[in-house]
Amino acid sequence: MLKLPLIIGHRGAAAVAPENTIVSFERALADGADGVEFDVRLASDGVPILLHDPDLRRTGLREGLVANLSSSELTRIDAGSWFNLKFPSAANPAYTQATIPTLADSFHFFKHRNCLLYVELKCAPHESRDIAQATIELIHEHGFTHRVVVKSFLLEAIKDVKLLDKTIRTAALFDQKITRPVVFKSRLLERAIDSGADEISLHYTLVSGRIVRRATERGLETVVWTVDNPLWVERARRRGVRALITNNPALLTRARS
Repeated sequence: MLKLPLIIGHRGAAAVAPENTIVSFERALADGADGVEFDVRLASDGVPILLHDPDLRRTGLREGLVANLSSSELTRIDAGSWFNLKFPSAANPAYTQATIPTLADSFHFFKHRNCLLYVELKCAPHESRDIAQATIELIHEHGFTHRVVVKSFLLEAIKDVKLLDKTIRTAALFDQKITRPVVFKSRLLERAIDSGADEISLHYTLVSGRIVRRATERGLETVVWTVDNPLWVERARRRGVRALITNNPALLTRARS
């Protein structure tokens, strides 16, 4: 039986390993995470690859847009050295071997590891259908239909996923960067339901007992991101939150125990 709240590693274990890399996923699972969350974008050849940013400056230490490079070019790029430079206290020489994985690479890694996967689609509106289609094809190919949750801030992408395969679980993402919070919160659940989402994934500043209760009444489970304070474990239990997404799975799994 699963312990709640579920602890999901944000981009792996991003506090202690280079985000969106296989080594980060290994660390998250070793630290007790129930699952892993990661970001997916399309390379120029239409192949889904794992990278948060639209460019390579931050985690690739070089110029270049993801959309202008092929998957074969992207998967040769060093995706770990930046972490050692930015976080010297957590640096590891092995991280310099980390490269940008494709979604297929990641699914292959998770094939025989029993965990939940949150796949965030990073796309512009005109890319929505293509990234949804490519992601779903790989989900089917690897037999991951019942262990993946596809999520996005672009709710059109959630609609596309549901149109292509209504059995795939989805989550509507909502950020804290809002100008009219009262109006926004009153429409949040309606927007999620309209997209066909099964879950709402809320920035922690948007979470209240009331909104979680209302979501539950409407058939939506609640996920909270990104929380590294272990006090959130008990808050999540009290409020009925399904999962916490964290940069430091070890810290939160210890608190849950």
